[in-house]
Amino acid sequence: MKLPSFHLATLTAVIITAMLLLSVCLAYIGVNWYSTYLEDGLLQQLPGDAAIAYRDMNNGVVPDVEALRQLFEYLNTLAEPLDWSLYISVLVSGLISALICSIIGIYLARKIAQPLEKLTAVAKALKAGDFSVRVREQHTSTIEVRSLIESFNAMATSLQTMEDRLHFNNMAIAHELRTPLTILRGSMQGMIDGVLPMERKALSSLLLQAESLSRIVEDLRTVSLAIGHKLVMYREQADIVGIVGAALESARPMLDANRMKLETDLVPGVIWVDAQRIHQAILALLENACRYASEGSVLRCEAKLASDGLLAIRFLDRGPGFPDKMSGGDIKAFWRGDASRNRATGGTGLGLSVVRAIATAHGGSVDLENRPGGGACVTMTINITRP
Repeated sequence: MKLPSFHLATLTAVIITAMLLLSVCLAYIGVNWYSTYLEDGLLQQLPGDAAIAYRDMNNGVVPDVEALRQLFEYLNTLAEPLDWSLYISVLVSGLISALICSIIGIYLARKIAQPLEKLTAVAKALKAGDFSVRVREQHTSTIEVRSLIESFNAMATSLQTMEDRLHFNNMAIAHELRTPLTILRGSMQGMIDGVLPMERKALSSLLLQAESLSRIVEDLRTVSLAIGHKLVMYREQADIVGIVGAALESARPMLDANRMKLETDLVPGVIWVDAQRIHQAILALLENACRYASEGSVLRCEAKLASDGLLAIRFLDRGPGFPDKMSGGDIKAFWRGDASRNRATGGTGLGLSVVRAIATAHGGSVDLENRPGGGACVTMTINITRP
C-alpha cells in the first residue's frame, strides 16, 4: 500500500506533536503506576486501626474517630518521604519518556533524510562526471524531497543528453572539417613541391574548400550563439513581403541552377525581427529544398500572420520528405536526408539546426511534416511583436 506524501513542514509538525503527546502519555502512565505502587506499600505498612479507617473511607463508611486520628498521624509522618518519592517518579518517568520519544524521533528523522543521503551520494557521482547516475527512490516521505529527486533526475538526464550530443557533434565536426582541410593541405603541399601546377583552376578549387570551411564555422557560430541566447541582438521594423522577397530574390541563381519554379503567397504586414537572421534562415531553407527536392519541381513559399502575434513562413516541395523520426521537428545537427551523401552533395548537415536556432531566438519553433502525395513541408514560426 502506497502511503500519501506530505509537505515537509506538515510532516515535521505532525511528528513533533505526536512526540509531545507520547511523552506526556508515557510520563502520566509512569507516575500513575508508581503512585499505585506506593499506595499498595502504604496499606501494607499501616497499623491495624489506621488500615481499618483507610478501608472504611474508600468504601464510603464513616471510620472510628480514634482510628481516623491514628491514620492522620501516621500519614503526617510519611508526607515528606512520599512527596520526595513522587518527585523522583515524575523525573524518572519524564526522562524515560523523553528517551523513548528521542529514539523514535531519530528513527523517523533518518527515514526522512535517507533519500537526501542517497541524493548526496548520487550528486557526488554526477559531479565526478558520471551522467548516467539516477536516484531510484520511488516512495519518498515528503513532497519536497520527491520533487527534488524528480528535478535532479531530470537534470541528470538533460546533462547526459547534452554530453551525448556534444560527443556526437565533436565527432561530426572533426569529420566535416577533415575533408576540406585534407584537400587544402594536400593541394598546397603539391604546389609547394611542384607536383601540382599553381593554376587559376587549382586556386579556385582551394578557394571553394576554404569557403566551405567558412560556412561550417559560421553555422557552428550561429548554433553556439543560440545556445548562449545571443543570436538575436537587434530587432527592427520590417515588411513581410520585403524581407522574405529579398531573401527569395537573392537565392534566384540557386533556384535557376536546379531548374526549380518558385511560387509565393506572401501576406503583407509589419513585423519586428532581426532581418539579417531571418534572411539567413530563409536561405538555409531554400538551400535545403534545392538539395533534396526533385530537380525541376515547384517550390512554394508562404508567409502568413497568425492572430497571436506570430508569423509562419512555410516552404513546401515535392522531394523525398522527412524520415518518420524527424516528423514534428526532431532536428539533429549534421543530419542529412541521405546517409550516402557527403559534405559536397549533402551540405554541412547544419542547415535545419541553424533555422531552428534562429526561430527559437525569435520565440518560435520549426515544424517538419510530410505532405500527402510526397514532399516535405517546413514551417518556421517566429514571434513578430515589438520587444
